[in-house]
Amino acid sequence: MSATLSPGLPFGRPAQSAGGAVVPIGAGRGAASQPAPTAFTPPLSAVVSTSRIEVVNTRRKASTLARLRARVVRRGFLAVAVIALAQIVHLGLSGQGPRDLSMDEALRPERGEIVDRNGLPLARAFPAYALWFNPHALGDGPALVKSPAEVAAALVRIFPDENLARLTARLASGQPGYLRRRILPEDANRIHALGEPALEFPRETERFYPQGAMGAHVLGYVDAAGHGQVGMEQVLNQRLLDPASRGAPSMLALDARVQGALEDELLRGMGETQALGAGGIVLDVDTGEVLALASLPSFNPNLIDQAGAANIFNRMTNQVYELGSVFKPLTVATAIDAGTVADMARRYPAGAEREVAHHLVHDHKNFGASLNIPEALIHSSNIVMAQVGEELGGARLQATMQALGMNHRPVIELPAKGAPLWPHGPWSAVTTSTVAYGHGLSVTPLHVASAYAALVNGGVWHPATLRKVAPGEQVPGRRIWSAATSARMRQLLRVIVKVGTGKIADAAGYRVGGKTGTAEVADKAGYHKERVVTTFAAAFPMDRPRYVVLVTMDEPHANQATSFQRTAAYNAAPVVGRVVPRIGPLLGIMPDASRDIDITDIAPLIASGEGE
Repeated sequence: MSATLSPGLPFGRPAQSAGGAVVPIGAGRGAASQPAPTAFTPPLSAVVSTSRIEVVNTRRKASTLARLRARVVRRGFLAVAVIALAQIVHLGLSGQGPRDLSMDEALRPERGEIVDRNGLPLARAFPAYALWFNPHALGDGPALVKSPAEVAAALVRIFPDENLARLTARLASGQPGYLRRRILPEDANRIHALGEPALEFPRETERFYPQGAMGAHVLGYVDAAGHGQVGMEQVLNQRLLDPASRGAPSMLALDARVQGALEDELLRGMGETQALGAGGIVLDVDTGEVLALASLPSFNPNLIDQAGAANIFNRMTNQVYELGSVFKPLTVATAIDAGTVADMARRYPAGAEREVAHHLVHDHKNFGASLNIPEALIHSSNIVMAQVGEELGGARLQATMQALGMNHRPVIELPAKGAPLWPHGPWSAVTTSTVAYGHGLSVTPLHVASAYAALVNGGVWHPATLRKVAPGEQVPGRRIWSAATSARMRQLLRVIVKVGTGKIADAAGYRVGGKTGTAEVADKAGYHKERVVTTFAAAFPMDRPRYVVLVTMDEPHANQATSFQRTAAYNAAPVVGRVVPRIGPLLGIMPDASRDIDITDIAPLIASGEGE
């Protein structure tokens, strides 16, 4: 009998009985006498067939998983593409968004340059080393290899201006921080040779002012955080930091040559008169461009120390003064335009003192029983100007001062601008008469400089600006006086310098015209006769005015250099007289003794004399 395989069992497995007992193959009759069967080996073809089935199943599962993963990845990429496309459309419509920097932009300094009108660098960025103390450079061990005193002494040998005690205390404190900013590469090498790992040399971009303190009140400075402060560094901060803009330097109206000459002569005048301070402005009468603006004492924007910080205040744009008699030509021009002054020969009562508008007015001295307008300006008579103001009336004088911007902060880009002390409401007769000769109204020197530009340029006021005006560019302005009135005022200002209080400013060949002003310092305690502020406001050349030059001296002293006088004629006017010949040729104005403004119609009306 042949053996029978149990269906469904693996090859070579014996069949089982219904009860679960193993039934030997061939069980039944004669089973005990049968020999044990040998092991069964399936055919090779059957094994290969089973392996193929398993491989096929594995490949099918892997293929399904791969298709699923690919589907997920495709959907992910599709979602990202949709989002990116939407963002591109949004940025395209809005015109905003990040922009890749070009190679040129990437190589530009972190802050743009500031240059003068001729391209001379006034402020620029450059890479530099700093000296940093890192007390943790050696881990948890001592901060220094040598003692703080030894290291400090070595540093003082490299930097003799450093304080030994301060450095020793600083190193002993264990506090990290700067020991010194802006050190030279050779200094860094010498410090490295000390063998102190705690002394590190980070590279930084520093703001550098190649001209030192020159123009400091215009430029301002950059603080440790990289933000512009005070001057045009603050005004132009966004532009100077913008990679798209800082490739081209920011050009100012300043002329460094004129600025240097003005500062030099102001410093000399301040020293000669022992004044607390001084300031000056050079202004283009047709465009309002400020070619020079100085306030002394100044500061060095390369190093803002305690002394420098005290001098950041700008006397020319931020300090308001009663500037005195420099207002008198403004009053006369307004009266000429209004018709209340129509005859230069008309005589006004004068003397040493006189009551005008129920107010007692004094002159510097008695210039005679009566004066005409040219004489009143030559001698700087308060008494006559008070009468001119009374006749003119408060409404008209107030309107002119408002048109000149005297009732609000001066117009210029600088952030530091002083608010005038303006008499509010309709002006009374007393207010009108005192403002007429320069008291009762406090403004900045820049207010007066802009007013004088209008006085001589044909009667049009232009806002002062530190931005260079392009040739042919139309600048904003408003008419204050008629062209005929301006022509008359040029004559009168020239006469004041030729034979009046401004004689010392008469630079040969430059046809200077101007007016002195001396005012007592006023505060809450009243007026102080022993303290004065002096001003000389001038323009040149008067036959065709191009520039206003204004100088103010803060509390000058009477001494031998000033012939023991404190008035503007002896301290402010001489500075203008020295500045004009220095800057004239630089600005294309050469001295010419053969030319002058025609004053033949008023010359017979004047007699030489001196006032304030």
